[in-house]
Amino acid sequence: MKKALIFGISGFVGGYLARELISSGYEVTGSDIIPCRTRDISFIKADILDPEAVRETINSAGADVVIDLAAVSSVGASWKVPQTTVSMNVIGSLNILEAARMQKTPPAVMLVGSSEEYGASSLPLREDFPLAPENPYGIAKMTQESFAALYRRHYGMKIFCVRPFNHTGVGQKDSFVLPGFCRQAAIAEKSGAPAVIRVGDISVKRDFSHVRDIVRAYRMILEKGSCDKVYNVGSGRAFGLDELLRYVISLTHQEITVETDPERLRPSDVPVVCCDRSLITSELGWEPEYTVFDALDELYLNYLKEIK
Repeated sequence: MKKALIFGISGFVGGYLARELISSGYEVTGSDIIPCRTRDISFIKADILDPEAVRETINSAGADVVIDLAAVSSVGASWKVPQTTVSMNVIGSLNILEAARMQKTPPAVMLVGSSEEYGASSLPLREDFPLAPENPYGIAKMTQESFAALYRRHYGMKIFCVRPFNHTGVGQKDSFVLPGFCRQAAIAEKSGAPAVIRVGDISVKRDFSHVRDIVRAYRMILEKGSCDKVYNVGSGRAFGLDELLRYVISLTHQEITVETDPERLRPSDVPVVCCDRSLITSELGWEPEYTVFDALDELYLNYLKEIK
């Protein structure tokens, strides 16, 4: 049985990835500074910014693969705390690479990048497109990848790099755009009265995937992918946020007004982001099994259950 160690297990994606790996026969250990709620895994509390704690965690887990999900994962947050973003997304990953490198038998490592590493393009983004990030989050993820390439060349380490595009699902914080839409719509539905949904820039188009598809791609890359390549993971379709908002509003029975909230606007926003997933599809056979609308349905229904 293969053993996997997931740093950032208590975050949005961590539980989904743990379940995906367990269902495929892995023994999973999780690590975070926040206790993990996922069953069937061992948990080791550790701060990714503490090199010794990371080293002890990797020693104790004895994993074949280590996946780094511990990060500042919000573009909006990265503008507010750029220093913390660089610390978590670069220094934290370096602590993992160093600890893995010092193992007698170094485990494979997966570092999770982002579509935010790319520059603006009217075409679906391929892995060989120029990197020109427009925010602190993207810059940190690009730097993380540069260190991965360095450690491969100098130490011969097995390091997988992926660039997922936007993904969502139940459990993602409502500070992210689609959960934010769904939570506000559910509150309006529960109120039984006309309501207002506050939004940022909804003129942009984004490629959204269901989180379950994303973690399945991670597993397939770990099992069949090449460390010499970076894999995009996305649906291959970009939807306007205005279209997705209209769909969410259609799930309600209330009169809803949409207002722009200046606090939700970013200093810089790329108009269109769409994934070219031809590499992962042709090499590994990965294709989406869900749509963004499946995720919106699940998010909305979940908020209806949660909201009193």
